[in-house]
Amino acid sequence: MAQIKLYNTLSRTIEPFNSLTPGRVGMYVCGPTVYGPPHLGHVRGPIVFDVFRRLLMDQGFQVRFVRNITDVGHLVGDADEGEDKLQKQARLEQIEPMEVAQTYTDSYNWVMDAMNVMRPSIEPKASGHIIEQIEMIESIIHAGLAYESNGSVYFDVTAYEKEHNYGKLSGRVLDELIAGAGNASRELEGQSEKKSAHDFALWKRASPEHIMQWSSPWGKGFPGWHIECSAMSAKYLGSEFDIHGGGMDLLFPHHECEIAQSTAAHKHEPARYWMHHNMITINGQKMAKSLNNGIKVSELFEGNHPLLTRGFGPNTLRFFVLQAHYRSTLDFSQEALEASEKGLKRLLEAFKKIDGVVPESESTFNTKEIVQNIENALIDDLNTPIAIAQLFELAKYINMASDKKAKLTLSDIDEIRSAVARYFGGIMGLNAQDRSDDNGAMNEVMDILIQLRSEAKQEKNYALSDAIRNRLKDKGIELMDSKEGTTWKIN
Repeated sequence: MAQIKLYNTLSRTIEPFNSLTPGRVGMYVCGPTVYGPPHLGHVRGPIVFDVFRRLLMDQGFQVRFVRNITDVGHLVGDADEGEDKLQKQARLEQIEPMEVAQTYTDSYNWVMDAMNVMRPSIEPKASGHIIEQIEMIESIIHAGLAYESNGSVYFDVTAYEKEHNYGKLSGRVLDELIAGAGNASRELEGQSEKKSAHDFALWKRASPEHIMQWSSPWGKGFPGWHIECSAMSAKYLGSEFDIHGGGMDLLFPHHECEIAQSTAAHKHEPARYWMHHNMITINGQKMAKSLNNGIKVSELFEGNHPLLTRGFGPNTLRFFVLQAHYRSTLDFSQEALEASEKGLKRLLEAFKKIDGVVPESESTFNTKEIVQNIENALIDDLNTPIAIAQLFELAKYINMASDKKAKLTLSDIDEIRSAVARYFGGIMGLNAQDRSDDNGAMNEVMDILIQLRSEAKQEKNYALSDAIRNRLKDKGIELMDSKEGTTWKIN
């Protein structure tokens, strides 16, 4: 078992990874708030943590991987104001909140399956763990670090600061937070109930019209956003576990609040290692509703978005994500996806040739060194770009040997086969079968069918035109006619 090294956000250094229990790892990753279809911002984290989980398993660890579903308590603002995201979407769609949650949980898991992300060991839902959250809130109150106010319960950050450091993960200083909050923030909904503007909600009193509410010692209400992860990680991994993962956007306030809650309830911090991936930008800009530059994953697969002229397959998307180090910003564009698609195709074509290489008695290359470089890159803070660069070196060796410009021994060939299976397919989770062009091929087929239908309509062969539309509809593909032409989508 090689020594894995990991950047720990808590210490801001790369540290050797040592699990609490030898041979076992407990890992908690913040999952989606399921109030809308999965978008591009949802894909990087699951891929990164999936690869890290596979690396741990490859090194012989038994991994319990917990990823939650937030289906209650996450308000539209992080400052404890506004409407519950699920309830707001339910009101817009005029359906039950749990219908919204189920619909988009299914959509999220479909996308994860398509990208070959392993399902979690446990996938707990916030709404299914109300009792655990209430019990944890009671323990925080008992510790003197939370208070009830008008049916809501808030974490007392000032009291916590007397013995602990609220801000140790994010590096924020409480005095700066207080100054930044200002008097205006106290005018927000619920702020007047707080002792200080930077206190955060553990439990919120529900108004009579609030759909999602539960009984509690403080009256009818619903949990705050942060408490769910503290309660569920403790339930399934213990009050202290190995790794907590998530995006940089969750570092503050969510993960900072998690540390404070767990420390207050259990007298120690929850996770020993905090692992954060950076964000995906689009053409150099942060994804934001105000910029109207968000891309649904379904649009990316189908090519139905103004920033795309065609679709790209899940294998290409996964490869694109892994070409950048997880702690660096990843910029998305069609050109970047096309480059990833071409690079992936080069690798896959080379790997196919290995079976046709005739082994020689001596070798031109040191394949053992390249294979070792791949492992060294992966165990060194999950450096997938270097690992991929080394896979391209192996591809170069295969191509040269295939063209009789270099020699590989039988041992080299076996080692390359093993490395492709272990690192490319096993740890990085990339499909060794050439499925990267599945959506490109699908687009080409659909272009042909749309052209045939157009020609049938021009020839007034409406029976054939309708037959094409109806047969596609039976297969879940909808054609949409407009003045600009015909487009399609998968229902």
